[in-house]
Amino acid sequence: MNFKQLTYFMAVADELHFGRAAERLGVAQPPLSRQIKQMEEDVEAILFNRGRSSITLTQAGERLHERGRDVLNMMDDIRLELRRIGHGSQGRLRIGFVGSATYGILPNIIKSFRANYPQINLSLIPMNNAQLHRQLIARAIDVAFARPALQDAEFAVKKLQEEPLILAAPDTLDTGNRRVVDLGTLTGQNMILYPEYPRPSYADLVLKACEEKGIKIENRVFTMDLQTALSLVAIGEGICVVPASVGSAQRNGIKFPSIEPELAHTALSINYRRDEQGVHVQNFIGIAQRVARRIL
Repeated sequence: MNFKQLTYFMAVADELHFGRAAERLGVAQPPLSRQIKQMEEDVEAILFNRGRSSITLTQAGERLHERGRDVLNMMDDIRLELRRIGHGSQGRLRIGFVGSATYGILPNIIKSFRANYPQINLSLIPMNNAQLHRQLIARAIDVAFARPALQDAEFAVKKLQEEPLILAAPDTLDTGNRRVVDLGTLTGQNMILYPEYPRPSYADLVLKACEEKGIKIENRVFTMDLQTALSLVAIGEGICVVPASVGSAQRNGIKFPSIEPELAHTALSINYRRDEQGVHVQNFIGIAQRVARRIL
């Protein structure tokens, strides 16, 4: 028994008349009768009592009529659900992001997307760049917020934001009354860098920027992520170079002076597979770009 045969059976069972059922289905009566006969042979049960002037359902036919209605309703629900997913109004979206993205425009992008597509289930997963790259290749995530970008010919990259690097320093560090510091005068401080591995990473961006400015980093303390690095700064373990957006959120025990002369800039990008056809991803990319343009 297949879905086409079930549809034919339900029409005959509803009408209790082969002619009217054939007209309702838009088919000729002989093929309809053959399909019902084939269906009875397949299920090894007679479904209709065929009289000279009327037909009625057998006990097996009554049970199939009852269960068949549930099947057709379920198929209607499936069609509706697939249609909604295809139109981008239902489904899921898996978003990977570097930790520093939560201090920038990512929260605004998420809020805007939720406002426009409230039925989409969002999975938000913090990762470093290497993990983002690996998970995007494996299609375990749909989009990735990376700093500055993921390098792969299979990925499309949209730059969202560029910002200078600033300093996260313990509030006990003496910088006078100035809200700027010369990083070259702090070479005796522990420099907290993240992530420790895999490399190359954001840590290497900071080290390269310091090297190009002639700043020697003598004491290096590596940790796994931004949040841990900030916790170490707060307890006075050292200083850390962070994106400027990180300084937008107040944190006990930390101050965020600008670096003068300017050390370098870093960018935040949204990355996705070039062969991605999902409407959810395309809608999300569009909203992310609009939010970035509005904020910047």
